[in-house]
Amino acid sequence: QVQLVESGGGLVQPGGSLRLSCAASGSIFSTYPMGWFRQAPGKEREFVGVVGLNAGTRYYGDSVKGRFTISRDNAKNTVYLQMNSLRPEDTAVYYCAADPDGSWRTPEDYNIWGRGTQVTVSS
Repeated sequence: QVQLVESGGGLVQPGGSLRLSCAASGSIFSTYPMGWFRQAPGKEREFVGVVGLNAGTRYYGDSVKGRFTISRDNAKNTVYLQMNSLRPEDTAVYYCAADPDGSWRTPEDYNIWGRGTQVTVSS
């Protein structure tokens, strides 16, 4: 079973950047598409993006297109989320997830989750 640990969250000013990391245990990381989701207080978990097995396939949620980039390093068992031009509405707990079925774009599609990392965008 793969375990996921997110890191890199914190407080950043509007317009700033952060890079989140998600480290996976286990030797089969390269066989999973990897997704990022976020959840703000009182809101449903929202799709941020997903990267396929070799990073050739990437999809993003409409609210982050053009600002966020997902990448993966299979040699390091790590997936990244580079977040630029951050806005206060990006404030949320960010989760990585693995082993999706279906569309890859809803939380219900994923079978393995990390515990999340808090991102706060505020001046």
